Parts: sequence; structure tokens; C-alpha cells
Amino acid sequence: MPEPATAEGAGGEVVVPQLKAYPKFGDADPHEWERRKPTSYPVHGIDVSRWQGDIDWRVARRAGVSFAFIKATEGGDVFDPKFDLHRRGAQAAGVPWGAYHYYYFCRTAAEQARWFIKNVPQGADLPHVLDMEWTPKSRTCRLRPSGHDVRSEARKFLNILEAHYGRRPIIYTTVDFYRDTGIGNLGGTEFWLRSVAGHPQQVYPGAYWTFWQYTGTGLVPGIEGEVDINVFRGTPQAYGMWLAGG
Repeated sequence: MPEPATAEGAGGEVVVPQLKAYPKFGDADPHEWERRKPTSYPVHGIDVSRWQGDIDWRVARRAGVSFAFIKATEGGDVFDPKFDLHRRGAQAAGVPWGAYHYYYFCRTAAEQARWFIKNVPQGADLPHVLDMEWTPKSRTCRLRPSGHDVRSEARKFLNILEAHYGRRPIIYTTVDFYRDTGIGNLGGTEFWLRSVAGHPQQVYPGAYWTFWQYTGTGLVPGIEGEVDINVFRGTPQAYGMWLAGG
């Protein structure tokens, strides 16, 4: 295993979890990148849900998985049946983890935040995530609120989780949702952006992002089937400081 990197944070030396920088994962449907490639970023990770097959987390970590966002909840009454399995597997392998909530616009932010808190224990390494995107294929909720209402409800959800877990969640979103709602105007919020056919600088002009989801068809050792792969924007040292909340 590579030696852990270190960086100076507010509390002194911050130790970066051992990671394999610049991993080279496969892709079942690779994209030809015109601008900066995902492989130029050193810190990569995955997001998973019930749709992933078996995961050997230790193998995945050795291959270069340095973080994992795990689906926990959806709306106000759906719990991902593999959340606890994935969470415990990541923890046992030493992969920093956080949970994400898939938002539905037919329930209030407060109701959905309470549902998330009921199902996700304390102790995550990463900030949790609010996944906001349009749901045109949903059988139960296809509402498309105004940008003002979307931002207002997002703010409520973020505030409730920040008060409970002690760190403000990240927002994950897609190109059309970002454009339609102005969600990027939420102050004091980090973003995780999906862009599988272009660098975020090209697809989200002017946006500042912390994580970039660059493929939904990744192939990672230790993971059965395809998986979403993401990069952290900075260096391993910056990642260590970010993990520590610095």
C-alpha cells in the first residue's frame, strides 16, 4: 500500500487515509475527453446503491477507491436495502464513506430530512449528500417546482442535517437541474456534479465543484458490474484536509 500523505490543517498534521493516487479504472462505455481528463485527478471514489452487485471493499480500496457515497434513503419512506451492508463493508476496509438521500418533490424537506436521520447513524467520514434532480420517470412524483421553491427546500434540508451531523451536506445534481433551478446559487454549499460527456468547466460554466461524477459505466476491481466513478477536485493533501473539515 502507498504511504499516507500528510498536510497541515487547523489542528496540526492531518493524515490522509492510505490511498492509491491516479488509479486507472476501466469503463464499459468510455468517453473521449476533449479537455482535462478524469485520470488527471489523483483521488477517485465511487457511489453505490442497491443496484450494485457484491463488493469486495478491500480489493476496491487497493485498486484506488478512496471514498464512497452510499445511497441510504429516498423520499420519505424508502430505505436502500443494501445501505448497511455497503456501509459496514466500506468501514471495515477503511474506505471513507458518506450517505446520500434521493429527493422527491412531493414531500417536504423537513419530512425527508427526518427520514434520513432515522436511518443513517452518526460516524460518517464524509459529509452526507442531498441528491436533487428531476424525476420524470417516477411512478409517484413528477413535480417540477420553481427554482425559488427548490432552493428554499434544499436549504431547509441542508440546515436540518448540518444541525444533526455537525457538517453541511453536499448537493449532487445534474446538468439540466442545475440550469433550470439555479441551485448553484446556494451560498456556503459544496457541489458534486454529474458530467459524463464533458469536463464540468465546459458543462457547468462558472460552477465550483468538489466532486465530479464522470462515468456511470465504470469497471472497478472488487465490484460486480458497472459502477459510478467520481473524482475529488484537489490533491491527496487537500483531500486529507477536506476530510478533517479544514
